[in-house]
Amino acid sequence: MKVWIDQDLCTGDGICVEIAPDVFTLLDDGLAYVKEGATVYNPGGPSGLAAVASGKEDGVIESAEECPGECIFIEV
Repeated sequence: MKVWIDQDLCTGDGICVEIAPDVFTLLDDGLAYVKEGATVYNPGGPSGLAAVASGKEDGVIESAEECPGECIFIEV
């Protein structure tokens, strides 16, 4: 599974970071980005696909479902 965030749709609520802090982070611009280990994909968008580590898939799916901006996209 891979995931990316469309920063144009991100509302900066940080729900994704609360649910899956190993996969999502908020940067100084107030928007969420995906990360893979210590690597933060900035800029984001579809070119910033991060691989989701085994065992983290449920949190990513829940984050996408709860996101008010509907900005989290999952690819399998």
